[in-house]
Amino acid sequence: MKNSLITLAIAGSIASALASVAVPAAAADSKEKCYGVALKGQNDCAAGKHDCAGKSTMSYDKMSFKLVPTGTCTSMKTPKGHGTLTPA
Repeated sequence: MKNSLITLAIAGSIASALASVAVPAAAADSKEKCYGVALKGQNDCAAGKHDCAGKSTMSYDKMSFKLVPTGTCTSMKTPKGHGTLTPA
């Protein structure tokens, strides 16, 4: 009986540890396109203006986006205004 309780306790500890590790990984995948916040050459892509990643020729271009954590885009302030979820 004592041996099975120890085994059960260890199994529960391992399951809890694995569950807590899995949550941040899923949260890290939650990103959204944020237009107007990328610095020159540091964009993730664009809305039809150039080929794609790293091709922006100006900082805070309203047609180029950067992937940011979901829910943070519109609160990001730049010298040219706040980030937007759609290209301008």
